[in-house]
Amino acid sequence: MSHTPHELADEFPEHVERLHDLKVSNAHFARLAEEYHKVNREIHRIETEVEPATDERTTELRKRRLELKDEVNAMLVTA
Repeated sequence: MSHTPHELADEFPEHVERLHDLKVSNAHFARLAEEYHKVNREIHRIETEVEPATDERTTELRKRRLELKDEVNAMLVTA
């Protein structure tokens, strides 16, 4: 399987251990991380032309991924 860009561990390499700890201990964080993973995988499938999508859908997904990344980052730096 090829590497999927923008995984949370790649986006926050200095917080890999903290990412894991929050996924295990914080249900809200775990849901955010799961949604981020789902959206990121869908974007990857679109970008690699495995799954078709309109430009609007792709833009919508990228915006959602960024929103989720911002939420994850906020929890990483405040938790």
